[in-house]
Amino acid sequence: MAELSVDHLLGIKYLNEDDIQLIFETADHFKEVINRSIKKVPSLRDITIANIFFENSTRTKLSFELAEKRLSADIVNFSAGQSSVKKGETLVDTVNNILSMKVDMVVMRHPNPGAGIFLAKHVNAAIINAGDGAHEHPTQALLDSFSIRERLGDVAGKKVLIVGDILHSRVALSNIYALKLQGAEVKVCGPKTLIPKYIGDLGVSVETDFQKALAWCDVANMLRVQNERMDISYFPSTREYAMQYGLTMERLNQLDKEIVVMHPGPINRGVEVTSAVADSSHSIILDQVENGVAVRMAVIYLLASKIKSI
Repeated sequence: MAELSVDHLLGIKYLNEDDIQLIFETADHFKEVINRSIKKVPSLRDITIANIFFENSTRTKLSFELAEKRLSADIVNFSAGQSSVKKGETLVDTVNNILSMKVDMVVMRHPNPGAGIFLAKHVNAAIINAGDGAHEHPTQALLDSFSIRERLGDVAGKKVLIVGDILHSRVALSNIYALKLQGAEVKVCGPKTLIPKYIGDLGVSVETDFQKALAWCDVANMLRVQNERMDISYFPSTREYAMQYGLTMERLNQLDKEIVVMHPGPINRGVEVTSAVADSSHSIILDQVENGVAVRMAVIYLLASKIKSI
């Protein structure tokens, strides 16, 4: 059986194209499983997974838990307020406490970039990064690419526009790595204050005119404005942001083609996208949610099969 080139999923940056294709082929299989009347498979009956969330998350946590349950894994849930993990040692202590319960895999979200990498060096378990600060969110990028492939047949050669708060978004960075790896063209669009200076180094171009950017793309991925990561004001007001960069049916109707609309969620309706757009035939937002479970099942299954073979 084909296997991943990595022992952990710390970021898309560490994957190759074969890894992504293997994850997608495995996710295709699991998508069939979750659409059956009996949605569980006994694949990971002897694997214990700890979900450790040092940052609040509803959607990602639920998606991982559901994926783990569908695979029949045993689950340990642990959530800690940020206050208890200001130092690296506390992170290792916390995890070692959980590993002393004989855990095989850790799914972790942490506010510090690189927390998963740090953990992988110190802990003898497979680590899945469920978001580390404004750094990476690999499973989100995988489910986004998987959703594009499902709707458009392939990711290679597609023009993907990422709109909004690129600076604070781990989703943007992981998506850029994943899309470029699969041969897509990527552009970003948003207020200049929210576009990082290094963006050109990633092989991505910038378009400040939103309508022009929409006319260029096949897919528009509308990012949430991450107010909780902003310590200063990056644009005058939410209303002004919505007027300049919010996606409306009026903007879509001006295009001479149909584009696909995505959003990693949770949506600020009326800011990044209007309700009419989110609920329209352009939108694959609910497909992304369903695909998230299948893709996370695939990642967990493939990493677990490496543990079992050790």
